[in-house]
Amino acid sequence: MEERSVGMGIEQKLGNMGVVTYRLEDLVNWGRTNAMWPILFGLACCAIEMMSSQAAHYDASRFGMELNRPSPRQSDLMIVAGRVSRKMAPVVRRLYDQMPYPKWVIAMGDCASCGGVFNNYAIVQGVDEIIPVDVYVAGCPPRPEALLDGIMTLHEKIRNEKLADWA
Repeated sequence: MEERSVGMGIEQKLGNMGVVTYRLEDLVNWGRTNAMWPILFGLACCAIEMMSSQAAHYDASRFGMELNRPSPRQSDLMIVAGRVSRKMAPVVRRLYDQMPYPKWVIAMGDCASCGGVFNNYAIVQGVDEIIPVDVYVAGCPPRPEALLDGIMTLHEKIRNEKLADWA
């Protein structure tokens, strides 16, 4: 049997021991992106598009999100889908505060991002007035593909986090 010449890489030095080396923050970030549990929180017409992104045609479970949680204490992602009224704003904030760290927010649709066509006193002109937003998904209402793109953008943001950011 003839041996291949591979050079003096890590395979040559370790042999067939099955040792894997990886940075801790990369493994943690990989786990965080592939096991996100969004909270069930839809406010208006964007919620229909959010629900269809979970259906068989778009299948958000490909991204580890097949488990939508009804409780904020079991969620790490809030997708604010639709317009937020001034009356609903304290509820949104309370739910966000009850979510464990680390937590992320996606503002889905024009109403959640900037108030949309509702430029009046009763609608919050962007959910970022109440809670910090990580990713904005544009559209009125945005298609499920746009939401999945926003989720992939959030995943990329999480993969690039450093240990110093966690403190």
